[in-house]
Amino acid sequence: MTQNNKILLGIAALLLIGMMCIFTVHETEKAIKFRLGEIVKFDYEPGLHFKIPFINNIKKFDARIQTMDSKPERFLTAEKKNVIVDSFVKWRIGDVTTFYTVVGGDIDQANLRLDQIIKDAFRSEFSKRDIRQLVSTDRRAIREILIKNSKVIAASLGMEIVDVQVKRIDLPSEVSSSVYRRMEAERERVAREFRSQGSEAAERIRADADRQQVVTLANAYRDAEKLRGEGDAKSAEIYANAYGQDAEFFAFSRSLSAYKNSFSGSDIMVLEPDSDFFNYFKKQK
Repeated sequence: MTQNNKILLGIAALLLIGMMCIFTVHETEKAIKFRLGEIVKFDYEPGLHFKIPFINNIKKFDARIQTMDSKPERFLTAEKKNVIVDSFVKWRIGDVTTFYTVVGGDIDQANLRLDQIIKDAFRSEFSKRDIRQLVSTDRRAIREILIKNSKVIAASLGMEIVDVQVKRIDLPSEVSSSVYRRMEAERERVAREFRSQGSEAAERIRADADRQQVVTLANAYRDAEKLRGEGDAKSAEIYANAYGQDAEFFAFSRSLSAYKNSFSGSDIMVLEPDSDFFNYFKKQK
């Protein structure tokens, strides 16, 4: 072997040893360094790091958020009725050494352990509530309680709970019909109550409108009679003043009006020829 070949071989060996002395930790990873099987370091930042070949070995774990999608499970409510719950959990590795020690760094094993924890938490919370509360009002409260209670247990596995969500709550077929009938009866009761309140309000409004109508008509009649009386009084005053100025002309004018009104129709009147009605038809001496 020539001198140059020996140099090249030495350089290659150094490069190989150098490559075996470094390792890379990405932003999406957590790493543990072992020395002859014993954990010596685990808090690595992303970047390049060093190790001793054949003495240290490195294990890397996915640090991204994982999703555990549980199979639909039956739980008993406070009414002792079954509901079928479909849920999922978002989690990630918290303490990587605990995660490796307890579940061996196996994601599937971690999901299996976490699934049991979440089911126990669901079972505990659902047993305190009836179906109406679960379906309508307590979803957010249940979620917050589940996250709070499961975080402590999940931490013992080296896991951090990010979120727990209920995708769907279904009723078994044998329960659905009775629940729907009860809900329908409840809606009918509420509808009847609203209709009763509406009828009562309508009667009250109608009675008030009738009262206002009577009051308005009475006030209008009162005002009309007052105006009519004032007009009659004014008319009488005008007639009286006119009569006072020329009584003979006033009497003649009234007689002409009487003649006009009497002779304009086809009625028959029987009067004495010398009655006062024909006073202005008589020849004045």
